[in-house]
Amino acid sequence: MAKPADSYCLLSCLFVLFVSCTSAAKNDQDKQVYIVYMGALPARVDYMPMSHHTSILQEVTGASSIESRLVRNYKRSFNGFAAWLTESERQILAKMENVVSVFPSKILKLQTTASWDFVGLKKGKRAKRNPSIESDTIIGVIDSGVDPLSDSFSDKGFGPPPKKWKGVCQGTKHFSCNNKVIGARNYTPKTKGVPHSAIDNMGHGSHTASTAAGNAVNDVSFYGLANGTARGGVPGARIAVYKVCDIVLKGCNTDGILSAFDDAIGDNVDLITISVGDQNGLPFEVDTIAIGAFHAMAKGILTVNSAGNNGPDPSTVTSVAPWIFTVGASNTNRAFVTKVVLGDGKTVVGRSVNTFDLKGTKYPIVYAGCLDRKLVSGKIVMCDSGRNVEEAKYMGAVASIVRSSAADTADVFSFPVSVLSGHAYDVVLSYMNSTKNPIAAVLKSETVFNQKAPVVASYSSRGPNPIVPDILKPDITAPGSEIIAAYSPTIPPSIADTRHLKYSILSGTSMSCPHVAGVAAYVKTFHPRWSPSMIQSAIMTTAWQMNASTWMPDEFAYGAGHVNPLAAIHPGLVYEANKADHIAFLCGLNYSGKNLRLISGENNSCTKAQSKSLPRNLNYPSMTAQVPAKKPFKVTFRRTVTNVGTSSTTYKAKVVGSKLNVEVIPNVFSFKSMREKKSFTVTVSGQGLGDEKPVVSSQLIWSDGVHFVRSPIVVYAAN
Repeated sequence: MAKPADSYCLLSCLFVLFVSCTSAAKNDQDKQVYIVYMGALPARVDYMPMSHHTSILQEVTGASSIESRLVRNYKRSFNGFAAWLTESERQILAKMENVVSVFPSKILKLQTTASWDFVGLKKGKRAKRNPSIESDTIIGVIDSGVDPLSDSFSDKGFGPPPKKWKGVCQGTKHFSCNNKVIGARNYTPKTKGVPHSAIDNMGHGSHTASTAAGNAVNDVSFYGLANGTARGGVPGARIAVYKVCDIVLKGCNTDGILSAFDDAIGDNVDLITISVGDQNGLPFEVDTIAIGAFHAMAKGILTVNSAGNNGPDPSTVTSVAPWIFTVGASNTNRAFVTKVVLGDGKTVVGRSVNTFDLKGTKYPIVYAGCLDRKLVSGKIVMCDSGRNVEEAKYMGAVASIVRSSAADTADVFSFPVSVLSGHAYDVVLSYMNSTKNPIAAVLKSETVFNQKAPVVASYSSRGPNPIVPDILKPDITAPGSEIIAAYSPTIPPSIADTRHLKYSILSGTSMSCPHVAGVAAYVKTFHPRWSPSMIQSAIMTTAWQMNASTWMPDEFAYGAGHVNPLAAIHPGLVYEANKADHIAFLCGLNYSGKNLRLISGENNSCTKAQSKSLPRNLNYPSMTAQVPAKKPFKVTFRRTVTNVGTSSTTYKAKVVGSKLNVEVIPNVFSFKSMREKKSFTVTVSGQGLGDEKPVVSSQLIWSDGVHFVRSPIVVYAAN
């Protein structure tokens, strides 16, 4: 999700936060769209889902025709439908034997030239490639569509779509697919007077799709800033577009998101990237992304999802299911700075993407005059927050200086703006208070390199996991700040902007998510038969260790660390978790009976052993446990690794960076063949965690001298 940087970011105004889809049907104000989730499709060859859905609706509503009620069917990869229902009808449906859950459809929030070089996936021969398999790789992008005319999506040099492709091009007459963008579907509601097309009318989908798999396009810049070659992680891969977000919706409809998963799985994509999320973590049975991703996982498709942009507060991560690869956002070594030169000669450095040139001219500075035209016209306006910064422009201000508690990311504005840290802002205020006629100049932005990186961005959502405390989220971090990529030329790059361009700069976990999707696709080109969990494990256990975050306990900000694509193709060992493992995980969370059978598609119940399984014993690449506060604790993690390195090798365990007592049994094991498995336990004990030290962590590293398989261990006190 592209971040709402304070309240002045473009996207915070375009996308209303999570408004429930409660628009009532004409002449019937008590209906709203509900999603009726019915789990896996029955295995019976004579089962016809659409007929079944129709009969259910007729039974519940008492109407012979349900055309005005039915919104959509889920019929290809899992079972269910969306419909206009009253509350009493919802309650009747929720009690039906073949229904898992019934919940409202909502509007969810949408959560580069240098970033791929920064992570090590360089252009040309400097990064190993597998071009034939990359060309057969299909990335499903669930977002706001794409601009099919962008050079990032040209099919020059591409052959026909892979034979495995089962999708269609339903982008309407305004949208033409090609051998790069091989499919398009649109799930947004039709609006009178607005073309119903898979064309991107928000800019967001073009940006994420091109970041993951866009072509290499030379001489791209944002009015001279960030000049270079824009490209995706796997530029040879194909893209399938699933449009669920729209500027008219002001977000993304959840009933459409579930349809997009249904079709993407049926279309036979290789992985799914979705930079969309709710405001809070949700129970799995009412979380459309978790539901869709579960069925994708069961079919061997990895789902990569943005963590959210509600950081740095704790427990704000919204993508919480272990079968989803959850991505936080960090910076790169490149940044855009906007200097302010004061009348006394002092210079303070702020952040923004400012391409407006005031030629160094100094203008009078006024404070707290954002809403008064007489005070601000022809002046530079000081604003304590970004709330009224664009209004200052309307009132005639030539520029603005804004205070931010987290001035660690540069955003695009429609006129000269510099966003200062609290300290730098106070320097300007001090100058104003000591000078009768204070003046200043806001300069054009400059590009600087070699900043401390990677560091997790302040906006990136943090753990602990609000739904499953013993699963660490986010899983990984990747570049998300100040990313330049394809954009929609029909949409201005900021509020009140009159400019239109084909490439723009955005920040958010929306931007980091497709980076990891690109890396996952890259890994898959070398290991086409690897399962989603193997790919996720390879990326997590080879991640870079991060620079310490000043915002939160580190692992709750970045998970396993920063993505490292070249190392991920040779992880040595992987942690595997299949559908059965995740069913056991759900059993341990007290999912049982009807719901478990319907979700899994298997006619069985939890065994006693499964019901007693602890969530922390899911075979996950990280290890996390919540323990009672201020009490001695002892927790054990059970894990199994699979050898994917060399056929004959010995690994030894090492625990680093810990003030805990950590015991690994066994701490040495030898492999004699590929795909051989070895199990071990990790027991962590301590005297108690309290207010002064509520979180402790360490790292378990398995190494054979060539591979270093690293897993974070995090123990934290319950509130």
